[in-house]
Amino acid sequence: MQGKGIIKFFLVVMLLVTAVQYLFVIPTNNVESDAEDFAESKSAPVEGEREQAETYKMAYSNYLDSMSNKEIVKIPLLKSYTYQELKGQQLAYGLDLKGGMSVVLQVDLREFIRSLGLKSSDPTFEEALDLASQAQANAQDDFVALFADAWQEVKGDKNLATIFQRNDAMRSEIGLNTSDAEVIRILREKADEAVNLTYELLGKRIDQLGVVQPNVSLDADRDIILVELPGIENKERALDMMQAAAKLEFYDIYRINEGNIIQSLVQADQLLDNRQKLAAGEEVEDETSFRIDTIYGIDSLGATTDEIVSIDTVETAPQATAGPLFSVLQPNNNNLGPAVIGVAERTERDEVMAFLNDDEVARLFPRDLGFRWSRDPIPGVEDGTEFYELYMIKIPRDGEAPLNGEYVVEAGAQPEPNGQVGVSLTMNSEGGRIWSQWTARAAADQNRQVAILLDDQVVSAPSVRSQIDGGRTSITGNFNVQEADDLASILRVGSLPATTQVLQLSEVGPSLGAENISRSVTALIIGFLVLMGFMLFYYGGGGIVSVIALLLNLVFIFGALASMGTVLTLPGIAGILLTIGMAVDANVIIFERIREEVRAGKGIHAAVSDGFRNSYSAIIDANVTTILVALVLAYFGLGPIKGFAVVLIIGVLCSLFTAVLVGRLMIDWWLGRGKEITFWTGGSKNAFADMNIDWLGKRRVAYIISGIAIVLSLGSIFTRGFDLGVDFKGGYSYVVEFANDVDPETVRTELTGPFGSTPTVKSVSSGNTLNIVTDFLVTETKQDENGVNPQDRVMEALYTGVKAATGNNSLTLDDFANSDRSEGTHVLSVSKVGPTIADDIYRSSLLAGGLALIFIFLYLLLRFNKWQYSLGAVAALFHDSIIVLGIFSIAWGFLPFNMEVDQAFIAAILTVIGYSINDTVVVFDRIREFLNTYVSGGKTEIINRAVNSTVSRTVITSLTTLFVVAVLLFFGGDSIRGFAFALLVGILVGTYSSIFIATPIVHDLTDDMEAKPVSETADKTVTA
Repeated sequence: MQGKGIIKFFLVVMLLVTAVQYLFVIPTNNVESDAEDFAESKSAPVEGEREQAETYKMAYSNYLDSMSNKEIVKIPLLKSYTYQELKGQQLAYGLDLKGGMSVVLQVDLREFIRSLGLKSSDPTFEEALDLASQAQANAQDDFVALFADAWQEVKGDKNLATIFQRNDAMRSEIGLNTSDAEVIRILREKADEAVNLTYELLGKRIDQLGVVQPNVSLDADRDIILVELPGIENKERALDMMQAAAKLEFYDIYRINEGNIIQSLVQADQLLDNRQKLAAGEEVEDETSFRIDTIYGIDSLGATTDEIVSIDTVETAPQATAGPLFSVLQPNNNNLGPAVIGVAERTERDEVMAFLNDDEVARLFPRDLGFRWSRDPIPGVEDGTEFYELYMIKIPRDGEAPLNGEYVVEAGAQPEPNGQVGVSLTMNSEGGRIWSQWTARAAADQNRQVAILLDDQVVSAPSVRSQIDGGRTSITGNFNVQEADDLASILRVGSLPATTQVLQLSEVGPSLGAENISRSVTALIIGFLVLMGFMLFYYGGGGIVSVIALLLNLVFIFGALASMGTVLTLPGIAGILLTIGMAVDANVIIFERIREEVRAGKGIHAAVSDGFRNSYSAIIDANVTTILVALVLAYFGLGPIKGFAVVLIIGVLCSLFTAVLVGRLMIDWWLGRGKEITFWTGGSKNAFADMNIDWLGKRRVAYIISGIAIVLSLGSIFTRGFDLGVDFKGGYSYVVEFANDVDPETVRTELTGPFGSTPTVKSVSSGNTLNIVTDFLVTETKQDENGVNPQDRVMEALYTGVKAATGNNSLTLDDFANSDRSEGTHVLSVSKVGPTIADDIYRSSLLAGGLALIFIFLYLLLRFNKWQYSLGAVAALFHDSIIVLGIFSIAWGFLPFNMEVDQAFIAAILTVIGYSINDTVVVFDRIREFLNTYVSGGKTEIINRAVNSTVSRTVITSLTTLFVVAVLLFFGGDSIRGFAFALLVGILVGTYSSIFIATPIVHDLTDDMEAKPVSETADKTVTA
């Protein structure tokens, strides 16, 4: 064997690097152990179980956060490592193993483009944006490209430059004569910058959450950001941090007595009222004016208190009723502060803004007047009605705030003199200069107010009493301590240039994660022991070599995954198990070839040398095709599925190194010491020897059997369909554990009312665990009129139905929604997939399957130089895929485990494609060898001889992989059983098709496949 020195060098280097990688665990565990001791000391004095647990979690997180940037380990002459760096060098658990939250966010480029156009009300512009939004739900293109197509469709004779040229910030790039194509190019650049900056800022915000080993990744082609937060405790807080734009702005205000604003407001109400009356054919009446009266409470001494008893609109003119505007907006009568034009209830704010944004109404007010609602309702209304103030702000001509969050360099929560919690701000020198000049003008102008806005809502509007130097100020807005801390953290990082929308949301409780870890470790150990036992039983001394290679393979796989910062998930563990099963494939190919050479009369040294040399071609072809499929899966997959593909690629590469190179090194070392080695035992020595089956003679029967199977599969696919998972149809998916066994039909009936439609309800693993899927509110992305998020409304509806189904009146919503609980009726996991990403996953899955087949076809064409080989292989893969799909279509609802067609199932199909092609390529490779090494005989005889000589490898590798897949099926946990079943069926069908479909097709399509004449010097071993 050549190059032994190089192999030894790389083996030693890889072992050293991997050992260092594993040693990083020791100092990391020491820090975490200290954090546990610290948290224990802080939580021990706290009374109450829940309070104690909260204190422990907070103290533990704060300790690790304080250690994140401290040097923990220093390697002389090389590098020092902080705790954060050490943690990043270790294998992280994904959500399904540790619990936590995963969110897929889409950067909202629609609103970003609108903001670049200064929110133009041009109807053509709005129509193009609407069309692009509609197309985005069913297209692969990015939003800017869709907007460009939509604009071309509706623009008429308009020029896109006229929309954006009004923005002073874009005038240097866009003029009135700039072409539409150039404007689109500029928008694309701006959008790319916004997406990348949003991604970077989100990463910094998530660092503020104190989550250990978060994972934030960007799919720039689709403007999608994937965020995984293993072990996150406060999921609502995390969502707020990710979605809050935190756009901090300072504006001058209008006073209620300036610019005839009250008169304009009355005229606006009269205009709208007259318009409605004219439309209804009623008589138009004279103008009317109103005032707002705020009634305050009286204390026991008869003095007025700060408590607001009621807010009423009082008519001062003869008209009997208020107009449309005053029916929802109660004007300010000098009782609500000079910058407030009026108040409205929460549910009526949108209607008020619709009236004020009317083109005719807007012309009644100053051009630079903008309306913004208060962030918080007016406190102290006696009947609990929430009234929000509508502020008047001065908007500069360029639409930009005179001062914004970009100038903020430091922010922190601090108590205010009035007992509230505020956020103190420190600005840079430029911001300090602007703020100093501004406050000087405001103080001189009768203590004019300054409106401070956060995400377009007024959080405070303080009166300026004096000039403020030094760039310091503070924000107050009824914050609690946590809200103030989070806002300060966000402001320190910076505001997002574009808002984000939740496309997909998954939450997994820690108890479910712990169960998955336990089952996965069990499956891993059992799978390895089964394989080890079989290899030792079948190959004897060679089996020992393969077991050592397998152990090294596992060591290298985990080391490589840790060094890459890979997040290990349940599909990832399935990938490791599958890799173990496939890793012996190279050993089997080599050992079977060595056995052939020994049976042909060669000595062990020559047999080993020729066995390895003659196996390389088949091993390389088989593994390259698997890597091609895994690369396709890695490109198109999301989250855990991408992780599965990465594990598969690393596993294949490590398997090639350990089985082929290290395995050869060990065997040569053993033989070089004068020792003997065997590749069989007494029970396996003559297994599959001297086989002489006419496989091709049975091909017509196989064609009929396969034809019937395909027809039945297609019939079921087109009639019965599939149990589509939430990945493909969109919706909310909940796994709910009940305190006692429940009837799924009862739960389904009780949920139909709250959801407004019949949900899908099915048992997961036992009678007390159900999977509930609904499309209720899945398209909603905004809060309702009461400020409740869509996911919270769905959870409330689920709680209502479950409570009715169980009759448990003591069950509270908080307890039910708490995935951290380990007892009682509660939600174990939540997953939300929006319709946009569901369509995207569906299209990506079809594209991934198609590309995998094309790549395999082209690779085989390149390797074998005959299209018949490629066609035979791809036809067999179509055959395998359709039958696996058909069995899933036929069997769902009958087998006692989840058979959803989701991303994991697509991963299984692609894995089946990669595995099936392995068997096929080995047979093809032997056919090619027999044709090129002077073997006499006709086409049929050659192919039969090739199949007979490789059937031992085909059966044994299928058996070893089936062992592992069976372990996954029975021990791998409920969420992975459907995946394992698809692999099980695929391996069986793939083994069959490589012999009875792919090979016969090559035989039937090839006319010129004849062997060369027998050479006198030909190696006789090839006829064995």
